[in-house]
Amino acid sequence: MTPFESVNTFFDRGAQLIHLKDEMYDVLKTSYREVQVQVPVRMDNGSLHVYTGYRIQHNGARGPYKGGIRYHPQADLDEVRALASLMTWKTALVDIPFGGAKGGITVDISNMSPHEIEVMTRRFTNAIGHVLGPARDIPAPDLNTNAQVMAWVMDAYSASHGYTPQSVTGKPLELGGAPGREAATGRGVVYVLEGAAKHWDVDLQACRVAIQGFGNVGSWVARGLDELGVKVVAVSDVKGGVYCANGLDVSRLVRLGDSRRSVIETDGVDHISNEELLECDCDVLIPAALGDVITADNAEKIRADIVIEAANHPTTTEADAMLRDTGKRVIPDLLANAGGVTGSYFEWTQNIQQFKWKEERFNEELRDIMMRALDSTLFFAESRDVPMRDAAFAIGIERVARASKLRGYV
Repeated sequence: MTPFESVNTFFDRGAQLIHLKDEMYDVLKTSYREVQVQVPVRMDNGSLHVYTGYRIQHNGARGPYKGGIRYHPQADLDEVRALASLMTWKTALVDIPFGGAKGGITVDISNMSPHEIEVMTRRFTNAIGHVLGPARDIPAPDLNTNAQVMAWVMDAYSASHGYTPQSVTGKPLELGGAPGREAATGRGVVYVLEGAAKHWDVDLQACRVAIQGFGNVGSWVARGLDELGVKVVAVSDVKGGVYCANGLDVSRLVRLGDSRRSVIETDGVDHISNEELLECDCDVLIPAALGDVITADNAEKIRADIVIEAANHPTTTEADAMLRDTGKRVIPDLLANAGGVTGSYFEWTQNIQQFKWKEERFNEELRDIMMRALDSTLFFAESRDVPMRDAAFAIGIERVARASKLRGYV
């Protein structure tokens, strides 16, 4: 099953819960616009490489298209299409005025120089610039892209449209970025986990947490949990993972990450693989890296009682059913990692108003939106006796369907 087919399986389950009319299925499943472009890059050694880039605009009934840009070898048309669809339902679930989009280039940037990445970014932005804009489609960072890449996107777009900081989110603070945006996805995960644990009467401080992925999302999740006094027993990055039953030194791991070193350089711990981390002895598992890591092959080996999806689509449809059958509580990506796009909404709003918030206000507003989305998802799930994932999709689909009807799309 492809990523897009998998997402639409979840869509179908949510749509059935709200009795969506048959005529609406194709309207809401199908992308509104799919742009595929050629991205030629003159490399530092003089050779010419041609990459393929995508920008998928899935649905804009509730506002401008919104979604990140990722640079990864697996970022093909189907994956980007699936992630764009997820963004539609995610923005609707947290009730912010955006639609869903996603972009990407099929590329391995590990051996590219900063200059080559900049050239590629600018060429890609120019190629898709006709479908971008602060009231049309607003990119943000995603896998292997960061604030610097967003600065290049903004500059390339602004070269043709005048200075337009609101055309991109996740920017450096010096160019209109919002204090709090960098940590927003990770903080949102922590807020949701904290709220869900309280609702379920789970003592979070007594839980042992494992985090797969220690990039921008995973590292901020670890920091947030550490601030709450929660024991983080395992983390991993692209090179491997570390485990310590008594709890890891999160501040040490963060320093390693900040200096672009791997968590495996930590001493006095057990070294494990990314696959072993998923199956390690813990109470809460947080996949915060790539998609499709929890599969039918390992779902039954997961020992955590709670799985909270900080990554996009980390669980296949088959594995999702297996987790349910074994009594695991799964907090879906649609809700869990929505702090990132919510933070982007705050940044976009501030750029339009040309008024910068204090970080304290940013975090307060973020917590408020995440808690309202959590409460509505839990209420729907428990009142209808359905999984949280189905509830989250149902809420998002209903809001998009309503907006589509009001605007006369159907």
